[in-house]
Amino acid sequence: MPISRRTAVAALAAAALPAHAQAWPARPVRLIVPYPPGGVSDVVARALAEQLVPLFGQPVIVENKAGASATIGMDALAKSQPDGYTLAFSAISPLVLSPAIGKVPYDPERDFTPVASAMISPVLVLATPANPARDFRDVLGRAKDAPNTMRWATSGAASLGHLMLEQLQDTAKVQMVHIPYKGGGQQITDALSGQFEVLSVNAGPTVNEHIKSGRLRPLAIGAPRRLESLPSVPTLAELGYPRANLSSHFGIFAPANLPQRLLARLNTDINNALNTPAVRTRLLASDNVPTGGTAREFALQIAAEADSTLRIVRAVGIKAD
Repeated sequence: MPISRRTAVAALAAAALPAHAQAWPARPVRLIVPYPPGGVSDVVARALAEQLVPLFGQPVIVENKAGASATIGMDALAKSQPDGYTLAFSAISPLVLSPAIGKVPYDPERDFTPVASAMISPVLVLATPANPARDFRDVLGRAKDAPNTMRWATSGAASLGHLMLEQLQDTAKVQMVHIPYKGGGQQITDALSGQFEVLSVNAGPTVNEHIKSGRLRPLAIGAPRRLESLPSVPTLAELGYPRANLSSHFGIFAPANLPQRLLARLNTDINNALNTPAVRTRLLASDNVPTGGTAREFALQIAAEADSTLRIVRAVGIKAD
């Protein structure tokens, strides 16, 4: 909303009211991103924040709180007041995968309010300059011939990439070395210098540029179908590993007990922001799929994935590092 004289007068009048009587939002909104700067989640969160500013009529401040497969940032959200002034842009894995693997400092079912689904992000399996393998089958062949010599980097222990790796090791009967990072930024830097042979990472502008330059080679993808930008790269399901064919589901979350009126307002504004050309173009250009929908639909999607993830974790026996 453009700042007019009428808006300024209204803001001054609201400031004189008790805090509980002021209309939301009366001050800047904090958006926690539980990942390091530079990754796809950070880029999309900032694009979304820009579009939310005119809808909220207040600044949206993005705060990166990375670590422990996003559980540090989500714990900060869980401990915040349910007043609409603290939100988080996160994959749903801290609520479905991390609790299935080990202890988390929050209750994934009781401490959060799912506000809106934001996007589905394919997971790319890439070869680094240190990897001589011709294709994905060659990677598995080398891993089988020389156990624990092929190094696979993920965005963290108990991340979706970690689950993908464990699924592949269990199905293909190979052993690789898991290299967990705290997010995508440093992982990409080390990949380009050949610190490991394979990495799994969400699709994004930076990753796509390195693929186009040839510095990273796509081997496979975790996605419902092949990507238009990489038509020759097969999905893991096509390669015979459907259980490892995983994608990341991202959305906006708030603390538990968020008032219904705030939930409705936030859901509407987030859906409107997702539908702006600025956000949709950025998502689609980086092979991420914008989603949206109601808060209830998002909550049901999370519950369904939590059930399926728990079954997978128990079957494979994955544990947090």
